Amino acid sequence: MPSPAPLARRLVAEFIGTGLLVAIVVGSGIAASRLSPEDIGLQLLENSTATTLGLAMLIAVLAPLSGAHFNPVVSLADWWMSRRSSQPGFAARAIAPYAVAQVLGAIGGALLANAMFNIPAAISATERATPATFLAEIVATAGLVLVIFSLVRSGNARMIPAAVGAYVGAAYWSTSSTSFANPAVTIGRIFTDTFAGIALASAVPFLAAQLLGGVIGVLLVSYLYPVVAAAPEVAITKAATEVVK
Repeated sequence: MPSPAPLARRLVAEFIGTGLLVAIVVGSGIAASRLSPEDIGLQLLENSTATTLGLAMLIAVLAPLSGAHFNPVVSLADWWMSRRSSQPGFAARAIAPYAVAQVLGAIGGALLANAMFNIPAAISATERATPATFLAEIVATAGLVLVIFSLVRSGNARMIPAAVGAYVGAAYWSTSSTSFANPAVTIGRIFTDTFAGIALASAVPFLAAQLLGGVIGVLLVSYLYPVVAAAPEVAITKAATEVVK
């Protein structure tokens, strides 16, 4: 069910959630590079652990309000997957405002992390785009969409915070791109020349890969879960009603 909150309040939640997510990604990356300057593997472990825990927490807190998309691909997928549902779903008119709030939040989060660690704002010079990372971003984004909407369609949406956190943590280590899987976060990370940064030239193919991955993820969910199952509590309530009758 869509949130009963006004659109403006949902946009603020998306701005804050995406901003805090990027602040966690960038800030933990800066801290990791300072705490473990000679060990890149340990830096990635520290960065991925903070991101995994932070993302799960942000989803749990903000999902009841805005859906906790924090990602334009997730917003697009939510609209597409719910457009033929008999229940009200994510409206097409909310896609663009959500995306704007997410991107602005991501940029703000990167700048906030820079400021908290007394690092001058700068455009990243870290080149990441290769054929391997392009493929990795397709896989990472498709997997993210598959995890989220498989749980929604199977009636297990309450598992999303933990499941998404776990997936992102695993994808950090199993993809050569370290699983950005999010156009807003990718754009935000352009604005920090630190451990988590990405150069503008690399961001463009990352964005293309993420959109393609989102399409693949939607196709997989539609094939695997063509029918939306009732949430467990809804099914229990319905069964109890039938018994009373």
